[in-house]
Amino acid sequence: MNGKKVVSVVKPMAEKIIGELGYVLVDVEYKKQINGMVLELFIDGPNGISINDCEKVSKALDLPLDELNPTNNVPYSLNVSSLGLDRPITTEYEFNKYKGKDVELKFYEPLKPYNKKVMEGELSSWNDESVTIIIGPENMMVQVPKKSIAQIVPVIKF
Repeated sequence: MNGKKVVSVVKPMAEKIIGELGYVLVDVEYKKQINGMVLELFIDGPNGISINDCEKVSKALDLPLDELNPTNNVPYSLNVSSLGLDRPITTEYEFNKYKGKDVELKFYEPLKPYNKKVMEGELSSWNDESVTIIIGPENMMVQVPKKSIAQIVPVIKF
């Protein structure tokens, strides 16, 4: 079964169970890794996510996933994870979470007219076509077409 199909079957069921536990399902991935297929669910919560939270969600999903059999008996490993500090921002939930915070945009090729492959600024807005960030003390708004963005990641400051 292909990855998109598995995700589309798992996501609604997992969202319900995870929501009932007080967490948010941010993303679901089904992919091949070195040791076989992995079903990975990324969760978040109002106070962040601990290893205990991941274990709690994993245990709550075990039996429902077995009953659902989203992979048609193809073996897989279940991995429940937090978003991680440096996970690329890809979902609506993550855009909302990081709005007003500093992000780094990495481009496929230097962005014209700035001639930069990387830009940093405050995430201001986004839609299906573009992402807008605010740069520098002069608060310059830069709108970037999504198709030119290779990756958006939160800026981690210690």
